[in-house]
Amino acid sequence: MKYSFNIKTLGVALMAVSILSSCTSNFDEINKDPNSLIEEDLDASMAGPAFATALYAGIHNGAGETTGYADDQGTWGIATGILSSSFIHYLSSGYGTERNNYSGYEARGWTRFYTIAAPSLNYAFKAAEGNAEATAILKIWKVYMYNQMVDLYGPIPYSEAGNNKEKVPYDSVESIYEDFFKLLNESDAVLSSASVSTVLALQPNDRVYQGSTDKWRIFGNSLRLRLALRISDIQPAKAKTEAEAAVAAGVMQNNDQSAYFAVSSITPNNLNIVVGGWGYKMTASMESLLLGYSDPRLQKWFSPGKTGLYIGRPSGTLNKYFDEKKNEDFSPFNENVLGLGPNPGSSPLSNTKNIEIFMASENYFTRAEGALNGWNMGGSAQSLYEAGIRLSMAQWGITDPAAINNYIAGTALPSAPNVNTLYPGLVTESIPVKLPVAWSASVADQRTQIAVQKYLAIFPESWEAFADLRRSDAKVIYQPLNTDNTDAGVGKSLIKRVIYVTNEYSSNREAVLDGISKLKGPDTGGTKLWWDTK
Repeated sequence: MKYSFNIKTLGVALMAVSILSSCTSNFDEINKDPNSLIEEDLDASMAGPAFATALYAGIHNGAGETTGYADDQGTWGIATGILSSSFIHYLSSGYGTERNNYSGYEARGWTRFYTIAAPSLNYAFKAAEGNAEATAILKIWKVYMYNQMVDLYGPIPYSEAGNNKEKVPYDSVESIYEDFFKLLNESDAVLSSASVSTVLALQPNDRVYQGSTDKWRIFGNSLRLRLALRISDIQPAKAKTEAEAAVAAGVMQNNDQSAYFAVSSITPNNLNIVVGGWGYKMTASMESLLLGYSDPRLQKWFSPGKTGLYIGRPSGTLNKYFDEKKNEDFSPFNENVLGLGPNPGSSPLSNTKNIEIFMASENYFTRAEGALNGWNMGGSAQSLYEAGIRLSMAQWGITDPAAINNYIAGTALPSAPNVNTLYPGLVTESIPVKLPVAWSASVADQRTQIAVQKYLAIFPESWEAFADLRRSDAKVIYQPLNTDNTDAGVGKSLIKRVIYVTNEYSSNREAVLDGISKLKGPDTGGTKLWWDTK
């Protein structure tokens, strides 16, 4: 079966893959436009446009109607907003779906990934054949976008994804991670010895690094460091080797190296659209940390509610407590997070606020934890921890040295949520984090402090924060007040994974059942992934 392409503007061009079926069904050609391309028509000129779509769809954002192909911003709202962002309390919504559950919405992210992002990346690889530097960059992006999916679901179609067959096998998490490290090592070898500084085949369409071989190389090594920490409990020796090699090869060290997707009017930041339209507010967990620590980022990220107080909305099916009018009591997001659209103040599409992909500050917290593990991370755990805080502050425009130093040396503790002033006794759980920002003398406490500051620094990129909290088991967020999730091992604790989509059981049953056997547990939200051993 042949694939179909529609070409749309994104810088020079944006490739939109018009495929609506499941990843494990036939990829039927549904667009008969004579100007469309089929797989056999691919040449080197199409590598960049295909990469552009893999970048944007790979971060689960949907383009606007002006692109003329089947996609929408609700993809982010469901794949990210209702799932990972709500699970870890980056967002709290007035919708009843805001709980420690998936509620049938899990299919949206899966379908969009396998019908848009994955095929586009496959086409980019085919078009870039013979271009070593372009292929190296594509390998790095493959690791990034598939890592989010494997860390959400567990075993997934990977090695044969996009094979144009009806039945696609599932790969184990362990085997996928093994390939991740292989691809990243290969990419570093190519890009570290590249004879060009810019990959021209990708440059016009690369909305992240404009084809820079050096920045993509550093991104790849930073990703390698991230994944090394992820496997540190299940494969400690390999984790140490990979982490030390990544740091030695060069990881992000300043905000200029951070990875953002540069948005446009047709590829907007979906967080802007969804947060305003779906009623998302600051969470009680974020309020507890930011307000208790007198964190300068609080004023950057949120505004007081109508009462004049910073109030975070608790998590967990709260419709019976708060109607739409009461939701105005809770702190809304600021434009520093959402961005200014073409019509400020009117809930515009965000075509000015670039999308966070990977922040340099994360590396410092990962290195700090690595140092506690006895890895050579190029500095002490405390110095790396404090450098990560400074970098995150700078990222959000906080430059006052005194304010930053006071925060780092702060001995204040997170506070109880202000929602109890409006609804006494609503949140009865003790404050999750009982440590100050100032570096502790206890190694166990230091690990928690790193987890807390990393949680804040990664905001608002929730996919990685969700994976990191599961790995570390650090108690950073409140439990949901209520949950509809009856899966064993979940309850009010952080959900461990998202279940497979219903269509896989009908269209790819043998493969999904094999995937469950590789999961080594039932297809529920309570089954831990391979690397989640605590």
